[in-house]
Amino acid sequence: MKYFAATLLCTIIIIAVSCKKTVVIPNGIYSGTFQRLTDTGGQVSNVTMRFSFHNWAGQSDVQKYPALCNGTYKEDSDSITFVNVCFWTADFDWSLILNGNYKINLTGSELELTRSYNGLYTDVYKLTRQ
Repeated sequence: MKYFAATLLCTIIIIAVSCKKTVVIPNGIYSGTFQRLTDTGGQVSNVTMRFSFHNWAGQSDVQKYPALCNGTYKEDSDSITFVNVCFWTADFDWSLILNGNYKINLTGSELELTRSYNGLYTDVYKLTRQ
């Protein structure tokens, strides 16, 4: 019986230590800025995003900077993967479309999303929950 209890306790401890905590974005409306950081700075735009049960929608005050629309998302540990379901024309830089994997940092009501492109530039969303 002692062996069983010790084995069970060790198993629980191993599982608890090895589990990664996933950052979960609380549902709500977030507003803030987007900036593509380059070696010479980067334009800033104002953005608003709504997160609701793994669906998102967003808009920017600068057309297609970033290219927001709507879609789904999935959190995984310290990252988030966006799927953008909108139709886009070919008249702009498609790397500005919110799509793919981003690092996520959530502190209270402050949400930061970042994505680096081979060290050439980094996209940064700095948002606050309303």
